[in-house]
Amino acid sequence: MSSAQSALYCIRCGARMEERPSYGRPRPVCPACGYVHFEDPKVAAAVVVEREGKILLVRRAFNPEKGKWSLPAGFVDGAEDPQLAAVRECLEETGLSVRILGLFDVIFGREHPRGASIVIVYRVEVQAGTLTPGDDASEAAFFAASGLPPLAFRATERAVRRWAEAGGAML
Repeated sequence: MSSAQSALYCIRCGARMEERPSYGRPRPVCPACGYVHFEDPKVAAAVVVEREGKILLVRRAFNPEKGKWSLPAGFVDGAEDPQLAAVRECLEETGLSVRILGLFDVIFGREHPRGASIVIVYRVEVQAGTLTPGDDASEAAFFAASGLPPLAFRATERAVRRWAEAGGAML
């Protein structure tokens, strides 16, 4: 998606934006007042939860990638600490309260128009709760590296591959 598609009208004066070269690349620019729109990246936070050599995945209940499996993850709200977003998303999607152990990976690259540009993946440990799918997850289960289901998203594939290459153990 180009920036022009994300900003059709000027937020300052309401005029229709035009795509023009600005600051080194085409951007939406207001011909009336000169406002230049810069698209902010969408950031998501994800968690790697491991139990007995298996990784926790959730089955997506909605598109995109409905029916495929991903790490528990979701968007970081404006001004929200990404670590808190990761903990919140894990609880919402799995019923598990977790504690951040450290950074696992940072993955760049938007896969679809509504997707994240940056995915921050944290290693976590379960503190409490009962594994129960919720929010936009229809199922939640632990999988061995040798028996993974169809995975959604390159970010999930990369994180799970990195986990599996470490012998199915957290780094």
